[in-house]
Amino acid sequence: MLAALGRALYRRRWVVLAGWGALALIGALAAGPLMHRVGDDGPLRPDAESRVAAQRIADLLPEGPLIVAVVGDRDPYDPPLVASVQGIAARLRATAGVVEVRDLYDPGGSRIGADNRSSLVTVELARGLSEPDLRRLADGVVDLLHRIDAPRVLVGGAPLADRTFVDQAGRDAARGESVALGVLLLLLLVVLGPVAGMVPLVAALGTVAGTLGALLALDRVTGVGQFTVNVVTLLGTGLAVDYAVLLVAAFREEQAAGAAPTADLIARTVRGAGRTVLVAGAAVAAGMAALTLFGQPLLAGMAYGGVVVALVATLAGVTLVPALLAVCRPRIGPPRRLPSAVPGTPLLRLARYAQRRPVPVLIGVAGALLLLALPLLFGARLADPGVRALPPEAEARRAYEVLQRDFEADRAPALTVVLAGDPGGAEVRDMINRINRLPRVLRTQPRPDVPVGTTVLDVTPAGGPGGTASGELVTQVRGLPSPVPMLVGGPAAELVDYQESVRARLPLALLALALSAAVPLSLLTGSVVIPVKGMLLTALTLLASLGLLVLVFQHGVAAGALGVRPGAVDVTTPVLLLVFVVGLSTDYEVFLLARITREWRRAGAGAGAAATDRAVLAGIGRTGPVVTLAAACITVVFLGFLTGRLSAVKEVGFGMAVAVAIDVTLVRGLLLPALMHLLAHRNWWIPAWPGRRRRVVDRVPDAPRVPAV
Repeated sequence: MLAALGRALYRRRWVVLAGWGALALIGALAAGPLMHRVGDDGPLRPDAESRVAAQRIADLLPEGPLIVAVVGDRDPYDPPLVASVQGIAARLRATAGVVEVRDLYDPGGSRIGADNRSSLVTVELARGLSEPDLRRLADGVVDLLHRIDAPRVLVGGAPLADRTFVDQAGRDAARGESVALGVLLLLLLVVLGPVAGMVPLVAALGTVAGTLGALLALDRVTGVGQFTVNVVTLLGTGLAVDYAVLLVAAFREEQAAGAAPTADLIARTVRGAGRTVLVAGAAVAAGMAALTLFGQPLLAGMAYGGVVVALVATLAGVTLVPALLAVCRPRIGPPRRLPSAVPGTPLLRLARYAQRRPVPVLIGVAGALLLLALPLLFGARLADPGVRALPPEAEARRAYEVLQRDFEADRAPALTVVLAGDPGGAEVRDMINRINRLPRVLRTQPRPDVPVGTTVLDVTPAGGPGGTASGELVTQVRGLPSPVPMLVGGPAAELVDYQESVRARLPLALLALALSAAVPLSLLTGSVVIPVKGMLLTALTLLASLGLLVLVFQHGVAAGALGVRPGAVDVTTPVLLLVFVVGLSTDYEVFLLARITREWRRAGAGAGAAATDRAVLAGIGRTGPVVTLAAACITVVFLGFLTGRLSAVKEVGFGMAVAVAIDVTLVRGLLLPALMHLLAHRNWWIPAWPGRRRRVVDRVPDAPRVPAV
């Protein structure tokens, strides 16, 4: 079937290229509307207690989006400044869409900052505005606020922070893609040559364009966040290059095998390497789909985008790349050297060493990876950075930091408790007293102007609004026996709800991820042992990568060199890395084991341990250079994340780059051959189902026979 597809692609190669060209044009046209439509993804599902509490407060105390200006570095009661602030406030009140303006000089207005040289101007906008209308109104308000005659005017608030995040994410995506594609181009041209090296780049561009078009359509159905766009486009670049490198290698190998018509070469390439790409792409898509099991909107959006990009990259691998190879065949020659003439690639040398000393290698490498995981296992701190995710120089973040430092009374509370009943009622008073007696509570303050029958209580933790103390306080408040119905909300409660939801659904998601990796490997090898081994090795890669992530982004090791501010790891990063690492690790496992299994089949199913060792060395020796080049390419792509300014994007890029490096060297080069040597013939064990083993193994796809390097 795949061979027939290859011949059809050869016959219709120009039609295929024209179709991908049209898709690229659609994707390019979709990029602009997509960037203007996407917004910040909410991390919580609607039925989370903190979300229910927030909606209840919004119903009780309806308030539109707030824009806050910090007016500083001047005596707040200096007459010219007073006149300037009041003049701007009057113009703001006359602006359509502005509900209320409050400043220091109004009765009940804002307070003077702790430095005695700053005050606030707060502007409430109308509720229910469309995104374009809100953006236009906010732009006008910000422009007026910046006209206040003061040495320092910092304007912030949720609308500006959200917009800054979206705009910065768009700039980060453009910068990361341009840097990654530039370095990729140089790497591929040097290794593959001027024509063959362009094929993976064209595949990457086609994948990104197709993904953008699909995401625009998806955004109209479910909504797609800017963070999702950033991550999946860079992931698509890496996957497309990976698959294209494998197909270019296979095509060159077919050329080296002897003269044949181009149609036959394409057919054999698609039948062998194309099948490997289909299996690997399906594994990545299935792994990404597991994100939906966590039930969180942000992760669900990432899952939909990840499935789309994996499918588009796979489609590009089995259609666009063969069509390009068919057109470019005269300029894509066979490999310069056959592996039999090469004394040993780096991965092959590592594999031979591991087979000679399997036990020390297994203990030493596994121990080192577990040692790297210690920062994760002991003392990892997760947080939702909110505005702090923005670059330090972003005005919205600077305004937020001044507000937190100098205007304690105007801070957003870490916890907000909604109680059914009036503040003066005996049961509500009793509950407030119980909350006040908790050791982590600094103070509580009922909100004024709440409708009769409900109490909204702001709670200030003793340790400040952030950190683990706030989360522990949420648990303590929720654990109190309450004589009246109670809801606990606020930023600290949202973080607790997210973590508890992920923790509750993690076993099901892990099972789905394990199946997404194990089923393709079992079908490829006809074994149930190899998939289990693969999952254990992937777990080591993941733990070590997350440990290094905590070491850098929480404890600050080498943080300066990477341009990050240490503090805590974004709460969504570990889940994303879990899925990405499993998907890419399965990719490389499929690439290697397809060839290893083929070599083992040649020796015969009854061959002993020596045959397994020879199959491992042959598989790594012949496929290792392709895997190494693919890993180098995708590492370059993930390192492109580090050129951005958003901390969450940097975390994903760093974590994935480290994971790929560990997986391809320590895991595939040392642990895999050491374990397969120790397991020997037991690698290929499968339950004795009559006829089952032979049928499965016989379907192992042909892997590339020699590396195209």
